[in-house]
Amino acid sequence: MARQGENHDQANRAALSPPSVRLFGTDGVRGIANIEPITSETALRLGRALAHVFKSTSRRHRRILIGKDTRLSGYMLETAMASGICSMGVDVLLVGPLPTPAIAFLTRSMRVDAGVVISASHNPFQDNGIKFFSSEGYKLEDETERRIERLVFDDSDLSQSRAGGPDIGKAVRIDDAIGRYLVFLKSCVPREVTLEGLKIVIDCANGAAYKVGPEVLEELGAEVLPLGVEPDGININAGCGAVHLAKMQQAVIEHGANVGVALDGDGDRALFVDEHGELFDGDDVMALLGRQMSSRGMLKHNTVVATVMSNFGLELALSACGARLVRTDVGDPAVVREMRAKSYNLGGEQSGHVIFMDHSTTGDGLITALLVFSLMVETGKPLSELRSMRRVPQVLHNVHVRQRIPLDQLPEVKLEIAVAEDRLKGSGRLLVRYSGTEMLARVMVEGEDQDSITEIAHQIAGVIDQQIGLTACDTPQSTKGS
Repeated sequence: MARQGENHDQANRAALSPPSVRLFGTDGVRGIANIEPITSETALRLGRALAHVFKSTSRRHRRILIGKDTRLSGYMLETAMASGICSMGVDVLLVGPLPTPAIAFLTRSMRVDAGVVISASHNPFQDNGIKFFSSEGYKLEDETERRIERLVFDDSDLSQSRAGGPDIGKAVRIDDAIGRYLVFLKSCVPREVTLEGLKIVIDCANGAAYKVGPEVLEELGAEVLPLGVEPDGININAGCGAVHLAKMQQAVIEHGANVGVALDGDGDRALFVDEHGELFDGDDVMALLGRQMSSRGMLKHNTVVATVMSNFGLELALSACGARLVRTDVGDPAVVREMRAKSYNLGGEQSGHVIFMDHSTTGDGLITALLVFSLMVETGKPLSELRSMRRVPQVLHNVHVRQRIPLDQLPEVKLEIAVAEDRLKGSGRLLVRYSGTEMLARVMVEGEDQDSITEIAHQIAGVIDQQIGLTACDTPQSTKGS
């Protein structure tokens, strides 16, 4: 029987993935729940590997904290992760559904060895994911993820490390986790600030913030109209939240609310609408708060960090007040890496991940909301009048490609890009890159003149299509300035 079980474990590992394939993506392990790699078997192995890596620390009493969103599959994965961790002699603290940034905060404040978040963010309920935080509340370094990954594929090094008898770990629930996070959130705004007089619509996407989101706004004195606060395990992000804004926009208009905010399933990003139902995204937030912090001498190095996808209008808005924009690759992990490396304190993405490093180690939709609402109260102005950037027109062009040859190895494409950049100098921006998930080359051009940027995008896409295109170019999509 022992041999049979051994063979079964080996078969499971082989089914998971050959060693040459990466388990971790840009933000943890993601996939469809109950299909590899998001299965209870893999979650158990990840738990064992995580515990083994952090068991090597000098601390005698080791603990790992686990939080999740409201997906049905979260129960299965949480139990399996906890089992794997306990089997290695490490205790588990279970906090239940809480936003991803809450897990980062609690991991830090409770002095545990690592934190685990079980969530697939804005994806539908069928998906799920597992990501880890270090004891400092930051996402794990690539090398630490590689160590965990190697142990998942080959756990022979773990066989001598399993705990026995009284050394087996235990799992306990932390009942006051929401209360701890609420106190922290309120500490991010000045003590004298209240939200009295504001009527706020908040859409929690039937996700991890469904309790704490409305509660923190109510405790600060706002009149709250909650949406997406009845999770049933399968309705997370379903027609609601940051990926579906229509319900929130309609509620703001119908109820005469001052403002609306929509969170995604794990609560780490926020999108707003003003009193007229007009969108106020991550770029708008960074422009507003970046300019405010700069004017008060609070913006470190007078710099905001954003990705290559942020609108050129953000760059113009910041430069107008003497601040600058530094760009990174796509993804909030890239933004955080740059912020930590250069000691910047404000950065984020157009999608609503905004990182206030003075308060948190990761994007936090509720901190973003509280800072925006506090500024509305302080200035006495509606959100529509606080808009601090004018969006520059943008054209997006996708080209289906046969292969991803580095663009600098395609002379004709390289030349066309150089000509376009010279033409746009000072008045626009060009980004040409391959999609990370599809066989596409993406051409994005931003500038004041709609006809000019449309022509530039068409010319570059045409040359790419001639060189490595699979079919004719797609019809370009344009985004008007506002």
